Amino acid sequence: MKSRRRGKRMGKFGLAMFLIAACAYSNGVAAQGSAKTWRCGSTYSDRPCEGGKTVKVDDPRSDADRRAAEAGAKSNSAQADKLERSRLSLEKAAYDRDRQAAREARSAALAERRMALSEQQARERATKAAGDPRKSTMSFNSGGSGSKSAGDAPAPKKKKRKSRDSDAG
Repeated sequence: MKSRRRGKRMGKFGLAMFLIAACAYSNGVAAQGSAKTWRCGSTYSDRPCEGGKTVKVDDPRSDADRRAAEAGAKSNSAQADKLERSRLSLEKAAYDRDRQAAREARSAALAERRMALSEQQARERATKAAGDPRKSTMSFNSGGSGSKSAGDAPAPKKKKRKSRDSDAG
């Protein structure tokens, strides 16, 4: 009896092992078969979506083709980096030129304002001076000695003497 039980156990154990192996194999095959890529609008997913379409993602290229494509991509990337650095340096130079031009424009505007202010002050001084009465430069004497030029010094004034008639009175 013991051998019969043992045989049954071994049979059950063997059957269980067979079923486990078969299950593992079928899951692997099913996983490979269901490894589809779905395009859902502008995104890609490994799960189906509403309105999605399956996309073939196998790469039929040879290793040499893949290496050549990777080398081309690296070359393009290096050239793009070089062009970006060049663009950035040109943009910086233009920015510096614009800043310098703005600085010069501000300086010129300040100088123009200062000039306009000084001209306005000069006009105001001239207007004020025109409104003030002028001082005479010539002296007029009642004497008959003729007229003197403006550059001559004024003659001292003569004092009047009192007449004798005014004292008697």
